[in-house]
Amino acid sequence: MRFFPWIVVGIATLLIGAGSPTFAQSTSLPTWNLPATPNLLQNSEEGAISGCVRLDGRCLFHIADLPGDLAVRTAGIEKRLNETGRAYFDSDAEALTIRTQQSENLQDIYLAVGEKEVRLMSVTSLDAQLQGVDIQTRADQIGEKLEFGLERAKHERTVAYLTRQGAISVGIGAIAFAVIVALIRASRRLRRQRSQRKSSAQNPAQPLSTQLSQRRKNNLDEVRYRLLQLGQAGTAIGATLLILNLFPYTRIAVVWSLFLLYIPVRIGIVAWGTYVLIRLSYAAINWLVALLAPLPSVAPDVSFRLQQRMTTILGVAKSVVTIALIGSGALVALLAVGINITPILAGAGIIGLAVSFASQSIIKDALNGFLIVVEDQYAVGDVITVGDHGGLVENLNLRLTQLRDAEGRLISIPNSEIKIVANHSSNWSRADLLIPVAYNTDVEVALELVERVALSMSEDEAWRNLILEPPLVLGVDDFADRGMMIRLWLKTQPLKQWDVSRELRRRVKKAFDAAEIALPALTFVSMRDRA
Repeated sequence: MRFFPWIVVGIATLLIGAGSPTFAQSTSLPTWNLPATPNLLQNSEEGAISGCVRLDGRCLFHIADLPGDLAVRTAGIEKRLNETGRAYFDSDAEALTIRTQQSENLQDIYLAVGEKEVRLMSVTSLDAQLQGVDIQTRADQIGEKLEFGLERAKHERTVAYLTRQGAISVGIGAIAFAVIVALIRASRRLRRQRSQRKSSAQNPAQPLSTQLSQRRKNNLDEVRYRLLQLGQAGTAIGATLLILNLFPYTRIAVVWSLFLLYIPVRIGIVAWGTYVLIRLSYAAINWLVALLAPLPSVAPDVSFRLQQRMTTILGVAKSVVTIALIGSGALVALLAVGINITPILAGAGIIGLAVSFASQSIIKDALNGFLIVVEDQYAVGDVITVGDHGGLVENLNLRLTQLRDAEGRLISIPNSEIKIVANHSSNWSRADLLIPVAYNTDVEVALELVERVALSMSEDEAWRNLILEPPLVLGVDDFADRGMMIRLWLKTQPLKQWDVSRELRRRVKKAFDAAEIALPALTFVSMRDRA
């Protein structure tokens, strides 16, 4: 990437500036702090929880109180702290005074700027339990943190500090912009490669191993593409939050942004991770199936059948892996947001047991679908007949089989209902023709003519790759009302028997017309093609 050297230079400049003496004399860059999630206070009989008191988005110190009172107390302390802080920040010469005073069993903390003094808070025994010290010691600790925090906040409002932070924000923005531009260019380049591989993977003329290799690369490219997209979004959001965190006036926006996005970001990370795992699993499945794909030296009929089977196994394996990973991702997402999934798992086990009794047909479908795939009874792309229905297998999973019949209707059959199936395209097919001729025809001449036409077609360059064996003329198969029936068999490539039959009928008709062989009035009414 051409922008990479500039990215390195920008980062190095930022690091050198951060290590300069001028930078070191001021306070360091502020650290990010999420709004403190209330935690149960240990060794407290009242069930108190702790929370954080903030100034300019920074957590100065923690306090403790009962769950119903903590939020109100924290808000009051922060309000008085901000009011006193504004007076202190606007003052050029007046000093800040912090003192403590005992009040009954408590220690009161007072803030004074000039002649105005405000009682900030009272340190309680619950506050002292946070550090395991007495109330007086805890009051002194809070006073020190208040003094440091207010002085730091005043320093951060000086012109010199804001100028330096502004320069740093410009550098961060420039670096982020360069990184985003580089990532956008890389993603566009990768997207073009994906488009090329996708069109190549969908080319049915290529061997299955090549198609699977292209699909595996597409899945890996999809993961890289999503990583680049995540990098763009992460760089933009991270740079924005970092710049906002540099200034005391905008730091609170960072805190609340992180606080509000805490759960959505966790769920998003789990969802994104699940998606990446699914894509990686697809790549692994394509790689494993590619190992089982037919070699170029395999016979064409065997190769075609293996490709159909591999395609079916590929679809079933991806469906199972997708369901498993989505379910696991949902459980991980619940864990990420702090939900105890043990009762959910226990309940799911009981519900699953009840569903198993109520959904025995689904279990039968899955078992029969598994056996169909393992035993290679049929695969996607085969033409089958199940009972009164027949057609091309468009979809096969553990639940059902979907056929597209000659009229274009999509027929869905549960796998448990498939008892006897006729596969018209397993390994090879056969064109079975019954050719009627009139009774006054010389049968020997008719048989010789049919055989000659069939042999000529099998040697034709356009058809010889579809016809696997020399044609077999069985002879006169029947005496029907409309004439003698001559039976002819042609072994063909899978699903090519209909094409071969139609062409052979056309050639036989032309040959009979040329030889002046009469055909019955009803011709080709009962011709059958079967696998």
